[in-house]
Amino acid sequence: MNIQRLSEKFNIKSEQEDFDIIHDTVEKGIYFKGTNLWILIFAIVIACVGLNVNSTAVIIGAMLISPLMGPILGVGYSLATYDFRLLRRSLTNFGFAVGSSLAASTLYFLATPLSEAHSELLARTQPNIYDVIIALVGGLAGIVALSSKQKGNVIPGVAIATALMPPLCTAGYGLATGTWNYFFGAFYLFTINTVFIAVATLMTVRFLNYPIWHGVDESTKKIANRWVSVIATVTILPSLYFGYLLVKQERFTQQANAYIRNETYIEGDYLLKSEIDPVKRGIRLIYGGRLIPEHTKQEVIAKARHYGLDEENIIIQQGFSLADEEASENLLALNTQQSEINRLRADLAKALHAQDSVVQRQHLGRQLLQELKPLFPEIIACGTADQVVYDDSLRSRNYLTLFLETSDRKRTINNQPKLENWLRSRLATDSVKIYID
Repeated sequence: MNIQRLSEKFNIKSEQEDFDIIHDTVEKGIYFKGTNLWILIFAIVIACVGLNVNSTAVIIGAMLISPLMGPILGVGYSLATYDFRLLRRSLTNFGFAVGSSLAASTLYFLATPLSEAHSELLARTQPNIYDVIIALVGGLAGIVALSSKQKGNVIPGVAIATALMPPLCTAGYGLATGTWNYFFGAFYLFTINTVFIAVATLMTVRFLNYPIWHGVDESTKKIANRWVSVIATVTILPSLYFGYLLVKQERFTQQANAYIRNETYIEGDYLLKSEIDPVKRGIRLIYGGRLIPEHTKQEVIAKARHYGLDEENIIIQQGFSLADEEASENLLALNTQQSEINRLRADLAKALHAQDSVVQRQHLGRQLLQELKPLFPEIIACGTADQVVYDDSLRSRNYLTLFLETSDRKRTINNQPKLENWLRSRLATDSVKIYID
């Protein structure tokens, strides 16, 4: 019964809209004329401004109002139902939307006096396999919401997650400034989003058994399915490579940070700045202080091999050097003062620790009495003291002495071996003596 209830909760067909209504909704969403066209133009301008001034909030606003999801869902839906007439209309309108977006964004970035590529723009130029995952899952969410009677705010959320509009505007920036790596990177990200939203739509429509509105022979179906597989494969292959590069760069950054943290100390010098370039796998260390001998530099660089780093890609530079005698003496005095401060701090910490130990030892008898009482009820008082005992050769031994007051001396003496074993275990020492009163 519980399994049945659980399966009902995950049943996406329980709130499914009528197929006719879904078909009409998809068909209406593919067209770009009138209202949809003006909304597209507004979204393009807003996204361009957001990228230009590096405003995340403005870019999210552009993604929210962008109508680009419509024709992409239309492509996936028409391929799933083999409605090639709807597919042609979807691709035509989608091509018009993409062309308009590229033209408008290129014109904007040609006209704007702000030409610097900020982080929000650069983030759309390096797609990888994780963008494929986002697009695929976002497309699944979009078509499931479209198929439901309770659509909610999923479609705007999918538009934000898959970010269709900003890559197009970034591609327009690449065209306007002639930075072709930005153009191809951003347009590839847009292609990933487009293809895998459509693929997710196709998979969901097939899973939900949408009706095929027009009769199609089996050979045509096989050709269509084959083309979908080829396009999806060709689209995903570069992203796998870029994802591999991303993982390598992240691993290099972690190794470089560990190396800098543990191995770059040079006595008499201070590490002013460290720069890590994960793309070129390089590290630059800039020091200030006394002039660093070449052999010292090589010793620091040689330690990099323990972190899986290439020694030839590590550069040590002198930011400034205290080469004259007076400056060297000042630096030496400064180091001496710092060492003395560190020594005093260590001595203070030891003294505080010893004081805490004395205070704790004063209360040890009370704590032991509380623990002994359940085991040996006849013990009514307990005290502890540290004793130093000397033998004939004047060698000393330290003992922790335990003084016990008991209401039944004979019984306590009989239990003395048990008491000693318990105390050795409790205090983790063999140097224990017990006196019974």
